Amino acid sequence: MSADVLAGWERGSFTGAGFTRDTYRRGSGPAVIVIHEIPGITPAVARFANEVVDRGFTVVMPDLLGSPGKEVSGLYLAQSSLKMCIAKEFTTWALDRTSPIIAWLRALAADLHAEVGGPGVGAIGMCFSGGVALGMMVDEVMVAPVLSQPSLPVGRGATRGNLGLSPADEERVIERAAAGCQVLGLRFADDGFVGTRFDTLRRKLGDAFIAIELPSRSKSDHSVLTEQRDDPSVERVLDFFVEKLH
Repeated sequence: MSADVLAGWERGSFTGAGFTRDTYRRGSGPAVIVIHEIPGITPAVARFANEVVDRGFTVVMPDLLGSPGKEVSGLYLAQSSLKMCIAKEFTTWALDRTSPIIAWLRALAADLHAEVGGPGVGAIGMCFSGGVALGMMVDEVMVAPVLSQPSLPVGRGATRGNLGLSPADEERVIERAAAGCQVLGLRFADDGFVGTRFDTLRRKLGDAFIAIELPSRSKSDHSVLTEQRDDPSVERVLDFFVEKLH
């Protein structure tokens, strides 16, 4: 691990919903949970999280895969993908089922909110975790959910538009959106991993879904806020957290 990538971050752990995972924490103010993409907490993810801290938030990054601080490589991506596919806390192939890791993240959000206060908690998921913040909307405490290139469940056909939630959780999310909880989504327009999920989100959430769809500059464009970073999109996410939490 590069020593300077996570400088100033306090390593800890959190236990909830039957799981214990390491966490990295920094900052003060209302809580925002930054959930990394594959392969893990990379330098680019840490850079984004530091920017959230600088906007006046207590940021927690759960360590769900990989080696925190390690740079992206093809081998590292493959290793983390395999780990995700076999881990019991992730539901990577199933339709209409909420991944168990979301229960852990909901517990983490509730614990953070009880500690630091504020109007609620924000969360952002990316890639395999892109839809996670949507599942966290089941709880009233989640008031600033952000979905960046949501890519699960994987598959073809109907799977490409599936939100990866149980019917009960999906109905609750729709209710909260109808009551005014907005959801911010980001993607590159030609990113096949996202499938048709933005169409599903528009249909089910209506005007509560705020979509940012960027022109793809290359076939590899995927990670809007990190590896293929778009600076205006980063600013829009930071502003969204400020609007909802400060």
